[in-house]
Amino acid sequence: MALNTAERVSCEASDNYVFQRSLLAYVEASALVSGRVLEVGTGTGYGIDIIAPKCESFVTLDKTSVIDTTQLPENTKFVSAAVPPLPFEGGSFDYVVSFQVIEHIKRDKEFVREVLRVLKPGGKFIVSTPNKRMSLTRNPWHIREYTPEQFGALLSPFASVDARGVVGNERVWSYYEKNRASVQRIMRFDVLRMQWWLPRWVLQLPYDIMNRLNRRKLHSANRELTEGIVMEDYNLAAVSDECFDLFYIATK
Repeated sequence: MALNTAERVSCEASDNYVFQRSLLAYVEASALVSGRVLEVGTGTGYGIDIIAPKCESFVTLDKTSVIDTTQLPENTKFVSAAVPPLPFEGGSFDYVVSFQVIEHIKRDKEFVREVLRVLKPGGKFIVSTPNKRMSLTRNPWHIREYTPEQFGALLSPFASVDARGVVGNERVWSYYEKNRASVQRIMRFDVLRMQWWLPRWVLQLPYDIMNRLNRRKLHSANRELTEGIVMEDYNLAAVSDECFDLFYIATK
């Protein structure tokens, strides 16, 4: 079986813990969006059918396409571009959504300024990213990760920011603790703490291999728990150090 990169969320059963968490972001955003909406970070496209029906028009953007663009809803357009900048005129969108993407963007401050530029007055930026304080190891696909305070500071050019976090119930925490123990067993071999000082490109392939094998091992040993997690096991709450993802709504 092929090893899927950790750079994109997959629908593989061993990824269910992460997939259901990511799905929540789209469902929560779908209750807020309307008008003209831009998504930055199409990924595998699983959020399109959730967001598109809520919009007048929907533009979804990624640096490369892994989706079948001939099967998009009528009101949806795919744009291929690396960001920043954003290839749109100022004041073009009512909402911009971007989930689990900003940690991959080198010029994050410029990206935030670009989102602010393409939003209409009063428009909203709905964005999620992993909470650095809950990460179990370094993810070399990420340029950086943010604490709640750092993410709020990054979004400070906006007029207001509603800071929320994705939290989980006991079932989610049970999986998290099993995963943490497994990762700790693996990382005990990194006695020189190489994960923290080697270049990201050196670590990306080993990380993908170990991450995938670890998730599959957890799935095999805890199949009912892994597959039993559903989106409703997550919800939004006030942001805290123990939320899994930061989910912020910034208003222009």
